[in-house]
Amino acid sequence: MYDLIIIGAGPAGITAAVYAARKKMDFLVLTGDIGGQTIWSSNVENYTGYQFITGVELAQKFEEHMRQYKISVRENEPVISLEKAKDFFTLTTAKAVYQSRTVIIASGKRSRELGVAGEKEFRNKGLTYCATCDGPLFSGKDVAIVGNGNSALDAALQMVRISPRVYIINKVSSLSGDAVMREKAISAKNITVINDATVTEILGDKLVTKIRIKRNRSLEEIPVQGVFVEIGLIPNSDFASLVKKNDLGELEVDCRNSTSVEGIFAAGDVTSVPEKQIIIAAGEGAKAALSSFRYLAGHKF
Repeated sequence: MYDLIIIGAGPAGITAAVYAARKKMDFLVLTGDIGGQTIWSSNVENYTGYQFITGVELAQKFEEHMRQYKISVRENEPVISLEKAKDFFTLTTAKAVYQSRTVIIASGKRSRELGVAGEKEFRNKGLTYCATCDGPLFSGKDVAIVGNGNSALDAALQMVRISPRVYIINKVSSLSGDAVMREKAISAKNITVINDATVTEILGDKLVTKIRIKRNRSLEEIPVQGVFVEIGLIPNSDFASLVKKNDLGELEVDCRNSTSVEGIFAAGDVTSVPEKQIIIAAGEGAKAALSSFRYLAGHKF
C-alpha cells in the first residue's frame, strides 16, 4: 500500500515525483514513457532558466533531476484502470495491480488521428505524429504537414531546413498559431500552404508516396514521402472513468489540483487548467504533490 501513485512522467508527473521524494512519501510512478510531450518540442524558449533548450534536452534534465532521488519508476507500464475502494485506490496495468492511499493523474495527452483511409496502414511507414522525433528520417524528401496551429507550424519550420518541399494542409481559410511562426512559414520559399483543404486518404505501396486531398469540392493528389499529423491532442483520461471531466475529456480540478474524487489529484495537460505549457504543467505537478501530502497528513487510515 503506497502513500501515493503518480500516473505519468511528463513535466507534471516528474515534478510531482521530485516534491513527493522531498516529503519522504512512499510512492511509485507508473508511466508509458518518460518526458511526455516535452520530447515532441524542437525548440523551447519560454522555460524559465533556459533561454534556449531543445525539448529532448529539457526532458533529459527533468529525468536526471528525478533520478537523483532514486525514485521507483515503472516505465512502459501505463495505467489501464483506476478504481476506488473504501479508503484506497486500485490501479491496474498490463503487468500488475497496485494500491495507494492517494493518486496523482499526470498522464498528459496524445495525438489526435485523422481517421482517414491509409492512416493505420502507413503509420510509421511514412506517416508520423511527431516531427521532432521522426523529422530527420525524411531528410531530402517532400512532406506534408496536416494542421494549422502552432504544432503544425513548428513541424513545418523543422522540416523546411531538410525537405525540398513542405506542404501545409489547412482545413480552414487561414493559418492560426503565433504570428511570428506564421510569418516564418508563409515567407519560406519551400513551404506551400494549401488552405480550405482536407486529407481524405494516405496512399502508397510499402511506404507513403502521396496524399489525396479535397479542395473546392474536387480531389487532388500530392506526391509526398512523409506525412506529419498535427491536428491537436486528446487527454489520456480514458482509464479515469470515476473522475468528472469536461466536454474535452479533461479532468476537472480546483486550485489545489483536487478532482471530483477525494484522494485523487491531477496535474498537467490532462486537466482542465488553461494554457497547456511545460512550465505550467511542472508547477501544477508541484501543487498536486503538496496537496496529496496534506491530504494524507489530515486523514487517519
